[in-house]
Amino acid sequence: MFGLVVRFELRDVAAAEAFDRLVRETVEQITALEPGTLVYATHTVEDAPLSRVFYEIYRDRGAFAAHEQQAHTLRFLREREDHVASVRVEFLSPGAEKGLPA
Repeated sequence: MFGLVVRFELRDVAAAEAFDRLVRETVEQITALEPGTLVYATHTVEDAPLSRVFYEIYRDRGAFAAHEQQAHTLRFLREREDHVASVRVEFLSPGAEKGLPA
């Protein structure tokens, strides 16, 4: 299993609305086309209306690599630049857990 957390800080309210639309479109494609993506959860942050946090779990690094090469992911990576002020990515190693596939 392979995971990461990504935090996005968005430029302004209009950018946040456009970013959220892009995310919804991207997640639809991830759901339909990526069996190796086990969890792809996006969140708004309480008391931080311009922040978004993604929690992603992949079957393995190969599934993550496949995700990164999908047309919908490449579109997301390209178009997000119009909306994002900063990005922080943290790669995760498995530890104690509940609810994730073995």
